[in-house]
Amino acid sequence: MASRLQTANRHILRLFESSQQKIFTSTDLAKILSSNRDAWKLTQGTTTSNFIDFLTSKGKLHRINLRSHAYSGVTRYAWGEVSPYQIGLSLRRGAYLTHATAVFLHGLTDLLPKILYVNAEQSEKSPPAGNLTQPALDRAFSNNERRSNYVFEYRKTEFVLISGKSTNRLEVGTIHGPSGEVLEVTKLERTLIDICVRPIYSGGPYQVIEAYRAARERISANTMLATLSKLGYKYPYHQAIGFYMQRAGYSESQYSKFKKLGLHFDFYLTHHITDRAYDSDWRLYYPKGL
Repeated sequence: MASRLQTANRHILRLFESSQQKIFTSTDLAKILSSNRDAWKLTQGTTTSNFIDFLTSKGKLHRINLRSHAYSGVTRYAWGEVSPYQIGLSLRRGAYLTHATAVFLHGLTDLLPKILYVNAEQSEKSPPAGNLTQPALDRAFSNNERRSNYVFEYRKTEFVLISGKSTNRLEVGTIHGPSGEVLEVTKLERTLIDICVRPIYSGGPYQVIEAYRAARERISANTMLATLSKLGYKYPYHQAIGFYMQRAGYSESQYSKFKKLGLHFDFYLTHHITDRAYDSDWRLYYPKGL
């Protein structure tokens, strides 16, 4: 088995060197072996384990073990040097970078992230039944915001896997990371909506408003409106978005678009605000001092 692999050495290594994919699961490697077995003249006795051992000893493959305190660990195999962002995206197929991670990648903060947020969308579900009421809204936002327990660690980076609502990857695109790697990430306007909806994954309202300030000259209010409409949230997040835009110095022509959606409820900038103030223009409770 080893001699057959050695004979196919050049062809195997060339395939991995030329591949755009740099991180693999054991299943990925098994499929590569299976689909190329005949071309490489490898016998059925050449196992995935043999293949991995060969790629590790003769090539650039190395093992990445992500640990978790609550769940089983995750193993990935990387070809050469890869960034933490690429590792995060490998946690689930179809995943993309989001919230505070997207804020950094879009250049809205200089704070280097030690926690990376990765969105792996849930399957499509029926919208919640019933109409929104003020008592139901008050109860929901009186509690602490829920956090994902899907947390993994590798070296000095923490990866938080968010099971986001199904959006069919709405407003997700590609961006070049710090090392020039191509990354899947929420686009600018979607990012600003996401951090408003889940500020807990963005450092809280104070960090959210800073991101809004940094994006002021770059966003399209119309794109934000269209994206928010397609996301189909039950809660009136347009009130929080408009509030952030006004506080961050956007023009009235931009934030007034969100006010025109209606102010039918008293809303909250975040969950469980202990020391709060009220903005009557937006019918919104927010942390004092913001």
